[in-house]
Amino acid sequence: MYILGINAYHGDSSACLLKDGVVLCASEEEKFRRIKHWAGFPTEAIKFCLEDEGISIHDIDHVTISRDPKANFSRKIIHTLKNSISISTIWDRLINSKKVSSIKGELAKLFELPESDIKATIYNIEHHRSHIASSFFASRFEKSAVLSIDGFGDFTSTMSAIGNGNKFEVLDEVNYPHSLGAFYTTVTQFLGFPNYGDEYKVMGLAAYGEAKYLKELEQILEMTDDGFFKLNKTYFKHFKKGVAMDWEGGSPTIEPLFTDEWCKLLGKYRVKGDKLEQWHIDLATSVQRFTEKVIFHMLNHLHKKTGAENICITGGVAHNSVAMGKILENTSFKNIYIPSSGHDGGTCVGSALYLHNQILGKERLPEITTAYFGRKSNQDEITAVLERAEVRYTVYSDEELFEKVSNKLVEGGIIGWFQGRTEFGPRALGHRSIIVDPRRSDAKDLLNDKIKRRESFRPFAPSILKEAVEDYFLQSDNVPFMEKVFNIKEEKHKEIPAVTHVDGTGRLQSVDKNISPRYHKLISKFAEKSGVPILLNTSFNENEPIVNKAEEALDCFLRTKIDMLVMENVIVER
Repeated sequence: MYILGINAYHGDSSACLLKDGVVLCASEEEKFRRIKHWAGFPTEAIKFCLEDEGISIHDIDHVTISRDPKANFSRKIIHTLKNSISISTIWDRLINSKKVSSIKGELAKLFELPESDIKATIYNIEHHRSHIASSFFASRFEKSAVLSIDGFGDFTSTMSAIGNGNKFEVLDEVNYPHSLGAFYTTVTQFLGFPNYGDEYKVMGLAAYGEAKYLKELEQILEMTDDGFFKLNKTYFKHFKKGVAMDWEGGSPTIEPLFTDEWCKLLGKYRVKGDKLEQWHIDLATSVQRFTEKVIFHMLNHLHKKTGAENICITGGVAHNSVAMGKILENTSFKNIYIPSSGHDGGTCVGSALYLHNQILGKERLPEITTAYFGRKSNQDEITAVLERAEVRYTVYSDEELFEKVSNKLVEGGIIGWFQGRTEFGPRALGHRSIIVDPRRSDAKDLLNDKIKRRESFRPFAPSILKEAVEDYFLQSDNVPFMEKVFNIKEEKHKEIPAVTHVDGTGRLQSVDKNISPRYHKLISKFAEKSGVPILLNTSFNENEPIVNKAEEALDCFLRTKIDMLVMENVIVER
């Protein structure tokens, strides 16, 4: 039985393919379109999934989409009438909902078929139920509490549940217009980071300041006795005006959500390009700490309600790795699972798993421990790309390759590392990575300025052998998807300055030899020469989606100052 799962007409449009409940492949549309967070119908991701498995749309039994226009319909009507939402905003939402409801037509158009030829059954799965399924059904836990937190989806921003076996029960939800994700987004916009998905910049900036604005933020968001929160409508435009968003095939946009009251409370908002002043940095620190406090508040209430030892977390806020790394120390939960793609892109998998487990009643399958579900380039394709570009290359055996690359790293080289399947999710995990010796004190400035061309405050992650985590980090946990930030032992700060953030933390990826054998082998080879079982890992890109194909890897290599490009067993050097 084949299930095609899609996230469409929303940020991070994506598609996946399941066979008898097993995820075979998955990708965000952005990786093909080369536009970050691409929103629309994921035509290229769908075609990739079918071609990867060697099947056609006729072989698909079921199609799921992680949106349900009927969800919370009465609440939407009441809110619209009560607040006199603008006609243009209402019209945009109606158009979007109509497209979500016409999936068969979109598939027929994509494959140039009559709609009657699409035999698959279509299921609209509510947004946050898709999020919850993407985490709980992918975890190893037989029983677990689940919390989904994001901006908005199907008129809901937060949902809690208890999962047991192949079913979960929704416990509570927070509805529009109240949203922790929208709160963080609003501060992000106020600080002069206007693009969709810029919240991670605020998280990185937060390490440089002091939390001086907690009292002010308490006026904007209030934690409630029911274990949730509410926003003060004075500070948010969307309470009265709705949210002007564009999900129509391209980079998604959301208009600024903050009102003039923010400026009265905090000062003038920063325009993109303005100098970052210390009070901006302190505000970033404050919103990060305050958001963590709200997350712990919700989780502790959920623990009291469920008594569960395990917690699954999903939704866009699940990618706040600083907060995720503090959960077990600040709540009563003992174990945690966070998927590689907790953001909206992951709901394609979640909607498909919801159908397989929750609706069809099929048995759970083993934990999803890998994110390598994307496109793969074979060696013949790679060499053909290089020959067309008239670029000289050498093909090496495995042993020769790992020896040569590890030597280059020790010598201070910057490596573009392109192996196997592209990662599903927003983070490079050793298949589409730029890697560097973490002992280099100049690596941060070099990469930010000369390679990534991004803000100087942005940190870089340590990929560490799973068996060496306890030697370098104060907390010990399996972190396969780079989903948690932990404290690096103080005596190790000088040893690995390139991956030690200004506050002494690192967003680690624990590398398992059974899941990432080639990456594990490279780090091991580097450790033999350097004594350090860690590599600096950042995504293989330059202000664009992570490279997906060999052509994109070569292009990024040629226009930046990467020293060596390694694609499978092929090496290109300057």
